[in-house]
Amino acid sequence: MTRASFVLAAGLATLATPLAAQTATNVPPPTAPGALPAAQTPPQPTPTPPKPLTRVTITTAAGPIVLAIEHQKAPITAANFLKYVDGKRLDGTVFYRTVKVQPGYGFIQFGTQNDPKRTLPPIAHEPTTKTGLTHSDGAISMAMASPGTARGDFFIIVGNTPGMDATATDPGYAVFGHVVEGMNVVRRIMDMPTSPTKGEGIMKGQMLEPTVPVKTARRTAPAPSEPAK
Repeated sequence: MTRASFVLAAGLATLATPLAAQTATNVPPPTAPGALPAAQTPPQPTPTPPKPLTRVTITTAAGPIVLAIEHQKAPITAANFLKYVDGKRLDGTVFYRTVKVQPGYGFIQFGTQNDPKRTLPPIAHEPTTKTGLTHSDGAISMAMASPGTARGDFFIIVGNTPGMDATATDPGYAVFGHVVEGMNVVRRIMDMPTSPTKGEGIMKGQMLEPTVPVKTARRTAPAPSEPAK
């Protein structure tokens, strides 16, 4: 396991006039052929509705976690995660780390742990100052040692943690989606026991024992009520 595994850093009302009240005085005057009535404006093009967020279901031994992936706001980071999903590179990985900052706050971490058979090349860093996303409760973000080193390890936030967002002097971490179903599973994993001896450096005492297997990670159809962003 390299250092990349160790560091984390938003009604139209209509007016109806009773039929009895309609008189000749409120009938609009005739217009010349081809002319527009005074109150009429040319039709405006219909805006293209935003695409729904890509959903991914991570089926774990502790239950399913459903993610909405922000492929429009964080295209580089989202595309990277979806490569792991579509290539089935997360199948058989584990949730291996839990960090309990204080009751109701922390994160859980999972991914390839730099397994050369699973791990893809590192990607460019997409800071939250660029994407407009934030480390709110349920956000999924990239584990990394430094900007430009994130590869195949990810963490899910429990509790709002804006301190992980980018600032003028700190690159922060790259959020690329959020949990839409299964936060109970996330919290369950976060509260699972850890080994007192496993882990190196700051990770000592944070390694889950036992780990929580990821059975599959697959794209899934969005729910009808899932908002587009």
